[in-house]
Amino acid sequence: MKRILILGAGLSSSSLIRYLLHESEKEGWQVCVVDRDVDLVKRKLGNHPNGVALQFDATNSEQRLAAMASCDLVISMLPASFHCDVARDCLQLGKNLITPSYISQEMQELNAEAIQKGVLLMNETGVDPGIDHMSAMHVIHRLQEQGAEITAFKSFCGGLIAPESDDNPWHYKFTWNPRNVVLAGQGGASCFLDHNEYKYIPYNRLFGRLYPIDIKGYGQFDGYANRDSLAYRKTYGIEEVPTIFRGTLRRPHFCEAWNVFIELGMTDNSYVMDRSESLTPRNFINAFLPYRLNRSVEDKFRDFLRTERAHLYDMFAWLGLFEHPEPIGISNATPAQLLQHILEGKLVLNKTDKDMIVMHHEFDYSLNSNQYKLSASMVYKGEDQTYTAMSNTVGLPMGIIAKRMLLGQISLTGVHLPIQPGIYLPVLDELKTFGISFEEHLENIIE
Repeated sequence: MKRILILGAGLSSSSLIRYLLHESEKEGWQVCVVDRDVDLVKRKLGNHPNGVALQFDATNSEQRLAAMASCDLVISMLPASFHCDVARDCLQLGKNLITPSYISQEMQELNAEAIQKGVLLMNETGVDPGIDHMSAMHVIHRLQEQGAEITAFKSFCGGLIAPESDDNPWHYKFTWNPRNVVLAGQGGASCFLDHNEYKYIPYNRLFGRLYPIDIKGYGQFDGYANRDSLAYRKTYGIEEVPTIFRGTLRRPHFCEAWNVFIELGMTDNSYVMDRSESLTPRNFINAFLPYRLNRSVEDKFRDFLRTERAHLYDMFAWLGLFEHPEPIGISNATPAQLLQHILEGKLVLNKTDKDMIVMHHEFDYSLNSNQYKLSASMVYKGEDQTYTAMSNTVGLPMGIIAKRMLLGQISLTGVHLPIQPGIYLPVLDELKTFGISFEEHLENIIE
């Protein structure tokens, strides 16, 4: 009996666990899930005969090594900062590993040792990163086989709220880690290539430089730059492409309004506000507005917006930022932490809400002296609060890759992401059976 060890039973683990339990019925596998909250694990395993609930801190190396020693495959759903520790344990024990996270420099440095020991460290296997790579490579390889010259590649993804559950002026609710949403873009300037010109967008301009997108049946979206797009020229085998851009999707007005938070300084996570536990939402926003005798907080905020952004006022009022209820109540808090707390109270999924993943690629290419634009879009809605769109699109590709690794259908060693046809083609084909697929549209560009 082969044994799978899943480290972490958080939100994105639900669909992964369900998939592997289903596959275990055919293959006779055992699915072991570790979390400090053993009751959470038991709920997700649902008394399945092939499920084993383990309770310990998966970030504890000693306990983790003991559990890993008797397994055949490790899947880390821990925070990304722990993946390299888990990877080193896997190298020590000769175990293969799957993570959903970006390949860090620290992870890449394990490549030679992994090859030497015959271990596969497979990363970027979720939705973004993951399905984005696999679906993009599917098109890129197809175009290259036709002899096409790709002149531009743009890719966007967003975790959003389904239209039928969209009931607030931000057109957004938290479908994944709120902290990551509040701190988005603060890791350094986003960089990309535009007609062979290198472009850099610093954090203070990130949400002001938008790329509008229309997706048939779902309307308008805004895309903003996401991290370092330049590295993907080599990853995708399109080193000479003149334009490459990767971005995040939001509904119109979200980015414009979020930029107001950035301009005020309310997303700053670098310092603690004095007496933060006593601040009400009204005190909090007023702390970032100037003192004006006989001017209310509301009036000062309208002054800050100016006429051209006056239409955004109701979005901030809806958040309760001008109200004077109980204090937020967080001691030694940064502005970003206080903002996150306020947003979590308002942008929350209701019991009957469904989330939605939207992914969109654009390829410009020349073939036989003609110019074309090919777009490929995927829109996928969640089932419920447990098997959300985010959970399914992260967990299902991971589960499919895990199955193929256990069945001996992936023979790679070293540090990888799923960009080889032998990996992504079966994954994309099986994802279609779950309703996760792309719709393509091709148009001839007349210059």
